[in-house]
Amino acid sequence: TFMPKPFSHLTGNGCHVHVTLHDEKTGENLFKKGGDPDGFGTACLGDVGTQFVAGLLDHAKAICAITNPTVNSYKRLSAPPTASGATWAPNTVSWSGNNRSHMIRIPDAPRIELRLADMSTNPYLLPAATLAAGMAGVDAEAVPPPPIEINAYDSSAAGDLESAETLPENLLDALRALQSDPYITAGVGEECIKALVALRKAQWADYKAHLTEWEKLHTLDC
Repeated sequence: TFMPKPFSHLTGNGCHVHVTLHDEKTGENLFKKGGDPDGFGTACLGDVGTQFVAGLLDHAKAICAITNPTVNSYKRLSAPPTASGATWAPNTVSWSGNNRSHMIRIPDAPRIELRLADMSTNPYLLPAATLAAGMAGVDAEAVPPPPIEINAYDSSAAGDLESAETLPENLLDALRALQSDPYITAGVGEECIKALVALRKAQWADYKAHLTEWEKLHTLDC
Protein backbone atom coordinates (compact mmCIF):
# COMPACT_ATOMS: atom_id res chain seq x y z
CA THR A 1 0.00 0.00 0.00
CA PHE A 2 1.00 3.63 -0.54
CA MET A 3 -0.87 4.62 2.64
CA PRO A 4 1.60 6.56 4.84
CA LYS A 5 0.60 4.95 8.15
CA PRO A 6 -1.56 1.84 7.68
CA PHE A 7 -0.70 0.37 11.11
CA SER A 8 -0.38 2.42 14.27
CA HIS A 9 2.16 0.05 15.87
CA LEU A 10 4.44 -0.25 12.83
CA THR A 11 6.75 2.07 10.91
CA GLY A 12 5.04 4.09 8.15
CA ASN A 13 5.78 4.21 4.44
CA GLY A 14 8.30 6.93 3.64
CA CYS A 15 9.49 8.28 0.29
CA HIS A 16 12.94 9.72 0.92
CA VAL A 17 14.60 11.90 -1.70
CA HIS A 18 18.36 11.94 -2.33
CA VAL A 19 19.42 15.21 -3.91
CA THR A 20 22.52 16.52 -5.66
CA LEU A 21 22.87 19.66 -7.76
CA HIS A 22 25.24 19.60 -10.75
CA ASP A 23 26.84 22.18 -13.01
CA GLU A 24 25.08 22.04 -16.38
CA LYS A 25 28.32 22.28 -18.37
CA THR A 26 30.89 20.39 -16.30
CA GLY A 27 28.66 17.96 -14.42
CA GLU A 28 30.40 18.92 -11.18
CA ASN A 29 28.47 18.21 -8.00
CA LEU A 30 27.93 21.73 -6.67
CA PHE A 31 27.10 20.53 -3.18
CA LYS A 32 30.70 19.48 -2.54
CA LYS A 33 32.35 22.56 -4.10
CA GLY A 34 34.24 24.23 -1.26
CA GLY A 35 33.47 21.46 1.19
CA ASP A 36 36.01 19.27 2.97
CA PRO A 37 36.94 16.54 0.46
CA ASP A 38 37.82 14.26 3.37
CA GLY A 39 34.89 15.41 5.49
CA PHE A 40 32.12 13.19 6.80
CA GLY A 41 28.46 14.11 6.93
CA THR A 42 27.78 17.84 7.12
CA ALA A 43 31.46 18.70 6.72
CA CYS A 44 31.49 17.49 3.11
CA LEU A 45 29.01 20.16 2.00
CA GLY A 46 30.19 23.43 0.48
CA ASP A 47 28.32 26.75 0.42
CA VAL A 48 25.74 25.74 -2.19
CA GLY A 49 25.00 22.55 -0.30
CA THR A 50 24.43 24.28 3.02
CA GLN A 51 22.36 27.00 1.34
CA PHE A 52 20.17 24.31 -0.23
CA VAL A 53 19.73 22.75 3.21
CA ALA A 54 18.77 26.15 4.61
CA GLY A 55 16.09 26.53 1.94
CA LEU A 56 14.61 23.12 2.72
CA LEU A 57 14.50 23.97 6.42
CA ASP A 58 13.03 27.45 5.87
CA HIS A 59 10.21 26.11 3.69
CA ALA A 60 9.70 22.71 5.33
CA LYS A 61 6.27 23.49 6.77
CA ALA A 62 4.98 24.70 3.41
CA ILE A 63 6.24 21.77 1.36
CA CYS A 64 4.67 19.38 3.88
CA ALA A 65 1.38 19.93 2.07
CA ILE A 66 3.06 18.40 -1.00
CA THR A 67 5.39 15.84 0.56
CA ASN A 68 2.74 14.70 3.04
CA PRO A 69 -0.56 15.44 1.28
CA THR A 70 -3.13 13.28 3.09
CA VAL A 71 -4.86 13.28 6.45
CA ASN A 72 -3.14 9.99 7.27
CA SER A 73 0.30 11.46 6.47
CA TYR A 74 0.38 13.16 9.87
CA LYS A 75 -0.10 9.87 11.68
CA ARG A 76 3.38 9.00 10.35
CA LEU A 77 5.03 12.32 11.23
CA SER A 78 5.54 12.88 14.96
CA ALA A 79 4.27 9.37 15.71
CA PRO A 80 5.11 7.54 18.96
CA PRO A 81 7.77 4.79 18.83
CA THR A 82 6.77 1.67 16.91
CA ALA A 83 7.59 -2.01 17.28
CA SER A 84 11.01 -1.36 15.71
CA GLY A 85 11.84 1.12 18.48
CA ALA A 86 11.66 4.20 16.25
CA THR A 87 9.33 5.74 13.67
CA TRP A 88 12.10 6.51 11.15
CA ALA A 89 10.08 9.61 10.26
CA PRO A 90 11.04 13.17 11.25
CA ASN A 91 9.25 15.20 13.89
CA THR A 92 11.33 18.39 13.81
CA VAL A 93 12.60 20.83 11.17
CA SER A 94 16.22 19.86 11.66
CA TRP A 95 19.27 18.47 9.91
CA SER A 96 22.19 16.28 10.86
CA GLY A 97 25.02 14.15 9.53
CA ASN A 98 24.56 10.43 9.00
CA ASN A 99 21.63 10.42 11.42
CA ARG A 100 18.27 9.00 10.39
CA SER A 101 16.24 10.65 13.14
CA HIS A 102 16.17 14.14 11.54
CA MET A 103 14.32 15.65 8.58
CA ILE A 104 17.53 16.03 6.57
CA ARG A 105 20.41 13.56 6.65
CA ILE A 106 23.82 14.25 5.12
CA PRO A 107 25.57 10.91 4.57
CA ASP A 108 29.29 10.55 3.86
CA ALA A 109 28.76 11.34 0.18
CA PRO A 110 28.10 15.01 -0.76
CA ARG A 111 24.34 14.59 -1.12
CA ILE A 112 21.25 15.55 0.81
CA GLU A 113 18.62 13.06 1.94
CA LEU A 114 15.23 14.65 2.56
CA ARG A 115 13.35 12.20 4.78
CA LEU A 116 10.10 14.14 4.95
CA ALA A 117 7.88 12.72 2.20
CA ASP A 118 5.63 9.67 2.39
CA MET A 119 4.32 7.33 -0.29
CA SER A 120 1.13 9.32 -0.92
CA THR A 121 3.09 12.22 -2.41
CA ASN A 122 2.77 13.13 -6.08
CA PRO A 123 5.98 11.95 -7.86
CA TYR A 124 6.05 15.08 -10.03
CA LEU A 125 5.26 17.67 -7.38
CA LEU A 126 7.73 16.17 -4.88
CA PRO A 127 10.91 17.02 -6.86
CA ALA A 128 9.40 20.36 -7.93
CA ALA A 129 8.74 21.39 -4.32
CA THR A 130 12.14 20.09 -3.16
CA LEU A 131 13.94 22.09 -5.85
CA ALA A 132 11.85 25.23 -5.22
CA ALA A 133 12.61 25.16 -1.50
CA GLY A 134 16.29 24.35 -1.88
CA MET A 135 16.93 26.93 -4.60
CA ALA A 136 15.17 29.61 -2.54
CA GLY A 137 17.94 29.05 -0.02
CA VAL A 138 20.67 29.15 -2.68
CA ASP A 139 19.29 32.34 -4.25
CA ALA A 140 19.15 34.03 -0.84
CA GLU A 141 22.56 32.63 0.20
CA ALA A 142 20.78 31.47 3.35
CA VAL A 143 22.66 30.03 6.30
CA PRO A 144 21.13 27.04 8.08
CA PRO A 145 21.17 26.67 11.87
CA PRO A 146 23.86 24.36 13.26
CA PRO A 147 23.22 20.67 12.60
CA ILE A 148 21.86 18.67 15.53
CA GLU A 149 23.77 15.44 16.00
CA ILE A 150 21.73 13.85 18.80
CA ASN A 151 19.16 11.08 18.39
CA ALA A 152 15.90 13.01 17.91
CA TYR A 153 13.91 10.00 19.14
CA ASP A 154 15.66 9.99 22.53
CA SER A 155 13.24 11.62 24.98
CA SER A 156 16.09 12.35 27.40
CA ALA A 157 17.66 14.65 24.78
CA ALA A 158 14.53 16.76 24.25
CA GLY A 159 16.28 19.85 25.59
CA ASP A 160 18.77 19.72 22.73
CA LEU A 161 15.90 19.99 20.23
CA GLU A 162 14.31 23.10 21.71
CA SER A 163 15.84 25.29 19.00
CA ALA A 164 14.21 23.22 16.24
CA GLU A 165 10.67 23.95 15.09
CA THR A 166 8.16 21.12 14.92
CA LEU A 167 6.56 19.99 11.68
CA PRO A 168 2.84 20.59 11.04
CA GLU A 169 0.66 18.29 13.14
CA ASN A 170 -2.10 17.96 10.57
CA LEU A 171 -2.92 18.54 6.92
CA LEU A 172 -4.77 21.81 7.50
CA ASP A 173 -1.76 23.40 9.22
CA ALA A 174 0.44 22.32 6.30
CA LEU A 175 -2.00 23.77 3.75
CA ARG A 176 -2.07 27.07 5.58
CA ALA A 177 1.74 27.16 5.58
CA LEU A 178 1.79 26.43 1.85
CA GLN A 179 -0.72 29.19 1.10
CA SER A 180 1.42 31.73 2.96
CA ASP A 181 4.68 30.77 1.20
CA PRO A 182 5.20 32.80 -2.02
CA TYR A 183 8.47 31.03 -2.89
CA ILE A 184 6.96 27.55 -3.09
CA THR A 185 3.87 28.91 -4.85
CA ALA A 186 6.05 30.57 -7.50
CA GLY A 187 8.42 27.62 -7.81
CA VAL A 188 5.74 24.97 -8.27
CA GLY A 189 3.24 27.22 -10.06
CA GLU A 190 0.40 29.34 -8.71
CA GLU A 191 -2.33 27.56 -10.66
CA CYS A 192 -1.09 24.16 -9.49
CA ILE A 193 -0.89 25.25 -5.84
CA LYS A 194 -4.40 26.73 -5.92
CA ALA A 195 -5.81 23.49 -7.32
CA LEU A 196 -3.89 21.37 -4.82
CA VAL A 197 -5.01 23.45 -1.84
CA ALA A 198 -8.64 23.37 -2.97
CA LEU A 199 -8.56 19.58 -3.39
CA ARG A 200 -6.86 18.89 -0.05
CA LYS A 201 -9.08 21.33 1.85
CA ALA A 202 -12.12 19.50 0.48
CA GLN A 203 -10.64 16.23 1.73
CA TRP A 204 -9.92 17.82 5.12
CA ALA A 205 -13.53 19.03 5.35
CA ASP A 206 -14.76 15.53 4.54
CA TYR A 207 -12.49 14.10 7.24
CA LYS A 208 -13.68 16.65 9.81
CA ALA A 209 -17.29 15.71 9.07
CA HIS A 210 -16.57 12.07 9.88
CA LEU A 211 -17.41 10.89 13.41
CA THR A 212 -14.70 8.52 14.62
CA GLU A 213 -14.93 5.55 16.96
CA TRP A 214 -12.44 7.30 19.27
CA GLU A 215 -14.87 10.19 19.75
CA LYS A 216 -17.71 7.82 20.54
CA LEU A 217 -15.58 5.85 22.98
CA HIS A 218 -14.37 8.89 24.91
CA THR A 219 -17.34 11.28 24.81
CA LEU A 220 -20.58 9.42 24.05
CA ASP A 221 -21.42 8.84 27.73
CA CYS A 222 -19.61 11.79 29.27
